Amino acid sequence: MYNSEEVSLWNTYSYGDAPYWDARYIQEASIGSFDWYQRYPTLRPFVRKYIPSSSRILMVGSGNSVMSEDMVKDGYEDIMNVDISSVATNLMRRKYEHVPQLKYMQMDVRDMSFFPDESFDSIIDKGTLDSLMCGTDAPISSAQMLGEVSRLIKPGGIYMLITYGDPTVRMPHLSRPVYNWKIELYIIPRPGFQRPTGSTSSAKSCLEPVATTEVGLLPAGYVLEDPDSHFIYVCKKMDQNLQFNQCGIPIH
Repeated sequence: MYNSEEVSLWNTYSYGDAPYWDARYIQEASIGSFDWYQRYPTLRPFVRKYIPSSSRILMVGSGNSVMSEDMVKDGYEDIMNVDISSVATNLMRRKYEHVPQLKYMQMDVRDMSFFPDESFDSIIDKGTLDSLMCGTDAPISSAQMLGEVSRLIKPGGIYMLITYGDPTVRMPHLSRPVYNWKIELYIIPRPGFQRPTGSTSSAKSCLEPVATTEVGLLPAGYVLEDPDSHFIYVCKKMDQNLQFNQCGIPIH
């Protein structure tokens, strides 16, 4: 955990600015790798279900996470990692210079024009949209990023967003008709969460998509077992000739 002084200091910067992240990665260099929210073993069932190992994958906001390394160990063959921080990018490029399945580039996710349209089968985002949502000009920054994500995914491809944001704060951004994404929602507890004695739920239930309302929200009265749960939005890019509501039902 970080103390209040550190948090206050960090909040004086924009989470969308490279200098903030460069300074933070330099300051935390002795800590080593860090994974936001969840590690790959927990996310593996979702990644395996929706993303074939032969996919060309873009990991946005890769930082110094070991998730891409873990995915390569699990058989994934082609992962491009981008991050706004040159410090993190150079560190990871050196670390994995002998791992051909992993590539690293310094890049702002709000402008990924280096890549042509429909360059990737899948894009994974673990905390990057959240970071922009906490920074200055959040609505503009998030729209720029999601527009780029939509542009870069091939038809039928997947944008997998792992976030702390529940549907009331994320669906207004994800459900824009221009993206034409069919969205499934999963909810998983934070690492270390202990289910209360007598709980009737199971770890298996986290692997089942949550039934949402027609506009993609949780049903009235839905109670999160863990108030600090993480949310996984699996957004599939559909044929532009078909329009879907947020329950995945075609709109005629």
